[in-house]
Amino acid sequence: MKEKLKIGIIGTDTSHSIAFTELLNDSAHRYHVEGGKVTLAYPGGSPDFELSISRVAAFAGEMNSRFGVQIAERPEQVAEECDAVLLLSADGRVHKELFEAIVPYGKPIFIDKPLAASVVEAEFIAKLAEQWSVPVMSTSALRYAAALTKQNTNTDDKVIRVDCYGPMYMEPTQSGYFWYGIHLVEMLFTVLGSDCEQINASGSGDKETITGIWKNGVVGTIQGSKSGGFPFVAAIHREHSSSFVDIASEEKPFYASLLEQVMTMFHTGIPTVDMSTTLQVIRFIEAANESRDSGKPVML
Repeated sequence: MKEKLKIGIIGTDTSHSIAFTELLNDSAHRYHVEGGKVTLAYPGGSPDFELSISRVAAFAGEMNSRFGVQIAERPEQVAEECDAVLLLSADGRVHKELFEAIVPYGKPIFIDKPLAASVVEAEFIAKLAEQWSVPVMSTSALRYAAALTKQNTNTDDKVIRVDCYGPMYMEPTQSGYFWYGIHLVEMLFTVLGSDCEQINASGSGDKETITGIWKNGVVGTIQGSKSGGFPFVAAIHREHSSSFVDIASEEKPFYASLLEQVMTMFHTGIPTVDMSTTLQVIRFIEAANESRDSGKPVML
């Protein structure tokens, strides 16, 4: 990746905008990611989403003062003037509209989790990307966390069960598990693949529980705390051994691991997570929300 791409950011209402810019623009950073520099950003922000609108101006200002990132007035300006786009808006509800505005410019696009807040909108994005022949990738950074990828390399010992634990914060505007649940779902999919066929979800007090049954009979579970009482961890059970994953145990930030994959996609045009997998993640979350509301299992 000798060529240094001009990277544009859409959505400064998330700390991810600072994290990605620092990793790309600060060559002295221990985990500096090569291949591009953030040059332009469109703030955005959702007025009815407090966590979004309360942070958007401050993060935009920090990007400008610390890293010299110029501020755009329109998302289209970012897509027009940059070589690739990080669509980072914290509000999954706006991803469809923003993507629709920038996809005609033909630049590769990374969409931060979630791809969209519903299967219908996610499929719309996928269809548009195909129509315009634009490389698109979307995933949680947890998929590439070093602690998880290190424990997910034993291909000879068959996985028989995976149990994931972590914070499950809820945001009223972000449709149940789409806010923080997606991190734990991505961890499950990283180990088990995307062939889940049945989901059962429930919530009681602080605790949220999701159980998925994969087509090969393997069970994957998620235990979430709405108060964020414990870190992201997982137990991977195999036929002859078990291993424990503590995401925080590795020094390398999972944002850096994700950004390395994103920059590879920006330079090659080939996403390291294909759209079909991402669509199944979105469907899993939507089905888990349905199951939680109805109290019944949902078939995929």
